[in-house]
Amino acid sequence: MKTIKILHMYADMLDLYGDSGNMEILNYRCRMRGIECRIDKYSIDSEMPDFSSYDLIYIGGGADLEQQHISADLLKCRDGIVKAYNEGVFLFLICGGYQLMGRYYRDADGNEIPGLGLFDYFTIAPSSRKMRCIGNIVIRTMVTGETVDVVGFENHGGQTQEVKTPFGEVLYGNGNCSKSSAEGYFEKNVIATYLHGPLLSKNPEISDYMISYCINRGVTKSVELSVLDDRLEKDCRKVMLDRLLNK
Repeated sequence: MKTIKILHMYADMLDLYGDSGNMEILNYRCRMRGIECRIDKYSIDSEMPDFSSYDLIYIGGGADLEQQHISADLLKCRDGIVKAYNEGVFLFLICGGYQLMGRYYRDADGNEIPGLGLFDYFTIAPSSRKMRCIGNIVIRTMVTGETVDVVGFENHGGQTQEVKTPFGEVLYGNGNCSKSSAEGYFEKNVIATYLHGPLLSKNPEISDYMISYCINRGVTKSVELSVLDDRLEKDCRKVMLDRLLNK
């Protein structure tokens, strides 16, 4: 069985609300199945990697200051990331990572941070920093082929607009904009979302969607993932779903 190769970008700067825990979850769920998972890290001024040699590229969340610090370096990586995306490498993007793959992010002071322009959406923060989307969130998604109610935590001022293919429908919380009906961005090889938590510890189905995609990328014979005992994760999520949706 192939080794899954993951590139974790800016782990030293983009790690709000335990976002790096998503990498621990992917590694753990691979290890429990006997799948080797290698996670490399890239940060500002590191040697430029071959992005296309990875199965998954991960960028976590950060505040405006961190996004400003990494913006110039991320733009240097644009050609490699675009090539990897076009070749089917999976992009997993949280909050700031999500925003910076769009056309631009305009902060509360009107400063415009250029994104990679990989996708058509853009993000604008309100002039008042008190206007934020904060709290628990539930979205309903069909990315796995079945209905999954995903739980997480959002904390963002930015309002992301012109998203054509969202990650899911908002059942509780805000989503891409304040009180919007849609959250995140999705393609077959892209999950971009505001959900922190970390997201994958609460939603094993999403983890396994990405692992299955990566393990089957570039192989001739499809590999079925063995079933793990997720009763604890699902019971914990049910408590949150009952608390939030049955008020």
